[in-house]
Amino acid sequence: MKAIVITQPGEPEVLQIMDREIRQTADNEVLIKIFAAGVNRPDVFQRKGNYPTPAWAPQDIPGLEVAGVVAEVGKSVSKFKIGDQVCALLAGGGYAEYVAVNEGHCLPVPSGFDFVQAASLPETVFTVWHNAFQRGKLISGEHFLVHGGTSGIGITAIQLAKAFGAKVFATAGSADKCEACLALGADICVNYKTEDFEEKLTESGVDVILDMVGGDYIPKNIRLLRNDGRLVIINTMKGGKVDSGANGIDFSLIMKKRLTITGSTLRNRDNDFKTALADEIYKNVWPILEGGHFKPVIAGQFPLHDAAKAHALMESSSHIGKIMLVNKW
Repeated sequence: MKAIVITQPGEPEVLQIMDREIRQTADNEVLIKIFAAGVNRPDVFQRKGNYPTPAWAPQDIPGLEVAGVVAEVGKSVSKFKIGDQVCALLAGGGYAEYVAVNEGHCLPVPSGFDFVQAASLPETVFTVWHNAFQRGKLISGEHFLVHGGTSGIGITAIQLAKAFGAKVFATAGSADKCEACLALGADICVNYKTEDFEEKLTESGVDVILDMVGGDYIPKNIRLLRNDGRLVIINTMKGGKVDSGANGIDFSLIMKKRLTITGSTLRNRDNDFKTALADEIYKNVWPILEGGHFKPVIAGQFPLHDAAKAHALMESSSHIGKIMLVNKW
């Protein structure tokens, strides 16, 4: 098969087309003929050598989510058959023509979705459901804030939080991006380049914050949270450490407001965890998708051999929505 390989840590140009053997399908796996794959920020971190790959995953082929057709099934597979249309969460290997994946990490392509739209779902839906709803325990009527509202995580979080009855706030870096967040269902979007989100949202208060920024956002998040609020951290793009002094964390607030601070990474979780998560998503989220209450937002599509251009767009942060690769050689 053809695959996009990280030839060495570096800039987008290190992504090169190579021939690779198709890995033999294990008893509990399906082999997917890939029609589309999502591009995510962790792919960029991996390309730069800053996001270690689990030992069981492809070490130099990025890609955490795909959609396509089941081409082969292992001996113990019971959920899917050859010819089924599926999307899947991967630990790596999505930038290729084929990938083998545990059947429990696959879901049927939602009714009314094409392969590109379906491939845009797994990484962000799995992440948002686990962090905002399982760890953050977001419920109807609460106030929810997601930073990076026009990222893949952001567009997913806004729509799912709204569908489940939350009042939704977002931050984004331009007027156009804020308009896009509002169009997706956000009640308020703060342009962080011209306004301070803490000042803007203090009066409303927030119950659950999904943060992928970190750094100096963390003390602001803590001050912004209501009593019994939950801060869920899924990335630290501005750094994982906070300065001391006036800009540091006031731990007395955490005690006084009974706050919960948590976080997670998904890639290294075991098969049983991801299978249970997929089952819960199929039960709770797939009806939202198939009922027309969720709009995939595709920022751009690139042939797989143009993965370097897709990464350059990702790093520009000028896009709104998901960047996708399609198998056109």
